[in-house]
Amino acid sequence: HRTGFVRYHGFMGNIRDILAHRLAELRDRIASACSRAGREPQSVTLVGVTKTVGPEVAQALVDLGVPDLGENRPQELWRKAALVTGGQWHAIGHLQRNKVERTLPLVSLIHSCDSLRLLEAIDAEAVRQGTTARVLLEVNCSGEDAKQGFEPAEVPTLANRLNSMDGIRVEGLMTMAALASHPEEARPAFRKLATLARELKPLVDPRHALGHLSMGMSNDFEVAIEEGATLIRLGTILVGGLEAA
Repeated sequence: HRTGFVRYHGFMGNIRDILAHRLAELRDRIASACSRAGREPQSVTLVGVTKTVGPEVAQALVDLGVPDLGENRPQELWRKAALVTGGQWHAIGHLQRNKVERTLPLVSLIHSCDSLRLLEAIDAEAVRQGTTARVLLEVNCSGEDAKQGFEPAEVPTLANRLNSMDGIRVEGLMTMAALASHPEEARPAFRKLATLARELKPLVDPRHALGHLSMGMSNDFEVAIEEGATLIRLGTILVGGLEAA
């Protein structure tokens, strides 16, 4: 770690050089997907998912212009947030209610609000801490039993409860598509999430901006962008294989 070098597919390379090369390719692909959708590349934020790498790689991402970092496990987020400077953290994995108090001051956005009980816990803790928590509602648009999140039909029914919560601001929705052999198979799930956001928006207070759609990962982010993603969560394609030598 002290050398800043990693072993990657059998050769030694500098972390920053490898990441810079990958980022250049990814930004080209993001720009192309935006062009197909008639959007500006600036409308998409790349969230670098750091769950498989240490703080050194996370710091390199920030230094290369990727300040938005995503962690699945709260304990890892806590650890890396204390070591990485200049970044802003996104909680993207399941968040247990007993982890909310410590997580809330460290994150800019919680993507994975997957139940009313969790929303209520975040709301209460945010009020206690004198802050406003920015959150996304996780929706199970793929219909898989193993996936967490609200059922699509539940989303509009949440409006009144959301409007009564003073400690949260719902910035949008999040989903994970089913693993598939072709990215195109993810399109219906992404399209459904965009539709749900449009349906929920007139039902909630204006403070719930609902401007974000967090969808798209390494294997399907271009389709997600075409369907309106504003936040794409990229791990494997960005930091995969970067292990300390």
